[in-house]
Amino acid sequence: MDPALLGLAVWAFLAATILPLASEPLAVGLVAAGRGVVEVWAAATLGNVTGSVLNWWLGRAVAGLEGRGRLPVSRATLARAETWFGRFGRPALLLAWLPVVGDALTRVAGLLRTPLGPFLLLVGLGKGARYALVLAPTGALLAD
Repeated sequence: MDPALLGLAVWAFLAATILPLASEPLAVGLVAAGRGVVEVWAAATLGNVTGSVLNWWLGRAVAGLEGRGRLPVSRATLARAETWFGRFGRPALLLAWLPVVGDALTRVAGLLRTPLGPFLLLVGLGKGARYALVLAPTGALLAD
């Protein structure tokens, strides 16, 4: 894999965790430097979705502690998360691309044991659409 695209994927992965990073400027910069829009989109989306899977897994790991009395989240917080997620449901994962809120959404999805398949589909659609919207104008400008 192209080192620049690998770097973008790693940066996008880290941006999907609790680190305050933005991968969009790097993605736009790579397209402006001559990388293909589709390959930049794919690297950014794959890296960002993979970072969200880490968040989901961490939520699942925390959920596994519930029966052992070592849950690092209060029962009240867990009940609020279940109520909120129950009200909006899995489609809320389409918003996993939002700064700060998206990270929490993906951890709550794991905590509430959302199956990985639907999680990947919804998070992938939302994050893929976000990168497509960010990169589309860049690709169109370069095509002229």
